[in-house]
Amino acid sequence: MKYEVQKDKILVEDTQDFDISHILECGQVFTYKKNGENDYDVYSLDKFANVKYDNNKYIISTYDPEYFVQYFDLDTDYEKIKKNISRNEYVIKAVKYGHGIRILKQSLLEVIIGFIISANNNIKRIMKTMQLLREYGENKGKYYSFPTLEKLHDITIDDFKNIGAGYRAQYLYCTIRQLDQVNLEETKKWDTQKLKKWLLSLCGVGPKVADCILLFGYGRCDCFPVDTWIEKVYIDIFKKKENRTKMSEDLVKYFDKNAGYAQQYLFFYKRSFDQR
Repeated sequence: MKYEVQKDKILVEDTQDFDISHILECGQVFTYKKNGENDYDVYSLDKFANVKYDNNKYIISTYDPEYFVQYFDLDTDYEKIKKNISRNEYVIKAVKYGHGIRILKQSLLEVIIGFIISANNNIKRIMKTMQLLREYGENKGKYYSFPTLEKLHDITIDDFKNIGAGYRAQYLYCTIRQLDQVNLEETKKWDTQKLKKWLLSLCGVGPKVADCILLFGYGRCDCFPVDTWIEKVYIDIFKKKENRTKMSEDLVKYFDKNAGYAQQYLFFYKRSFDQR
């Protein structure tokens, strides 16, 4: 990945492995705003960046360039990953279609909260709820930082309902208190099996949400979230139908250590074409 870090911006010239619409609209993140074609505002913790395509390159404007180098995973070789997962014609087409996808290095707390809100929900509503939730965080002038765990404790069940969480309000209220019982940084040292067992103990977290948190919060690519779109992908590839647990296991075996990356290309490809 060819990029240049300047005082208040990052210049990304390798647009074959970086496309901001692919990255933000492939279902992994809910804290951004689209201003126009290839022009997005991105929010993470107390950080902000504007990402815009101009003169054959992406310009990431931010006062925290080092943070966003990590956030956009700019030092990972996605060309190599794409070659490793391109094991059949179906996957090759998916990779070509979503060539600019990168798995973000998001805040773990934001991912846990965001994917609990995402259960049986739609992207537009999730993003609106996450946007309103940020208003409980610190006012940074043009935006709000994501609330700390301490500040999340001040939000009532009714407050969560008022920002659109619906029945998930009870789950959020409960999970926030469960998170007090662990050190989130320490959980990053746990193996995937132990992590998933713990995640499933959180209020409002089922197998699919747990796998999403593992992939997008912990960067564990030895998991494969399965939803309606991935069920269709599985049938397309394996020509059979199984329960979702078996589908996830089979897809992890098939793609090995790059399973999580494959999930994003396949999900983005299938959802994009089936919704047309």
